[in-house]
Amino acid sequence: MQAPGGPDEDREGGFEHGGWSFPYGDDNFGATMVGWFGHASAFLLGRKTYQIFSSYWPNMTDPDDPIATKLNALPKYVASKTLDSVDWHNASLLHGDLVTEIAKLKALPGDELQVHGSGELAHSLIENDLVDEYRLLYFPVHLGSGKKLFRDGATAAALRLTDTKTTGSGVVVATYLPAGPPKYGSY
Repeated sequence: MQAPGGPDEDREGGFEHGGWSFPYGDDNFGATMVGWFGHASAFLLGRKTYQIFSSYWPNMTDPDDPIATKLNALPKYVASKTLDSVDWHNASLLHGDLVTEIAKLKALPGDELQVHGSGELAHSLIENDLVDEYRLLYFPVHLGSGKKLFRDGATAAALRLTDTKTTGSGVVVATYLPAGPPKYGSY
């Protein structure tokens, strides 16, 4: 999941494959993203994703752009231990215990509190059982290195597939719900 958007997005660990998702951004992929953003009531972002997004999206001011409109207007909650302030419209830093703060956000009225990117934050959400639904994109490429959503050492868990489709460029879009601990057996 490391640096899908551009060559210099995240070179941590010597990662040299930034921008790997670009060739797969077809109309089906765009429509999927627009559909997902259509359900957002707020966004929960990690520091790195916040910094990437806030350097780009405030400059996208076309009122007919459904993604820019949502990102620029809706509340954005930023989980960071290093930022002292955030200046993007409707953005605020989370203070205190992350699990407690996110539980409060999840209790607010509205449709969806969405996380995009935000790998370190996603690891914390997964470890603390705070993910209600996973929307995963599987791209037809393997890179041999980089950060993973389900990192080594994470608590084992089962997922239940609720929807799947494939874009014209071969991206598999899968939606899963948490399904408790894995079940084991033997053949």
